[in-house]
Amino acid sequence: MKRMPEIDMEKCNLCGLCVEVCKCGAIIIEKKVIVFTKSDLCGWCTICEAVCPTGALTCPYDIVVKDK
Repeated sequence: MKRMPEIDMEKCNLCGLCVEVCKCGAIIIEKKVIVFTKSDLCGWCTICEAVCPTGALTCPYDIVVKDK
């Protein structure tokens, strides 16, 4: 299984922004917790990390784009 964005639940305020921007549908709120339900569909776009107002989501990888 590939590494997923990491969630610091102490920082998470359950605002749901990450759920709204996840184009893959890989993030849901379940029982007052953010959960990655479809990790195989995560496109590693890092948008969830970018929109998180509390910094609760961090992506354990860097996306590198190289010119040909």
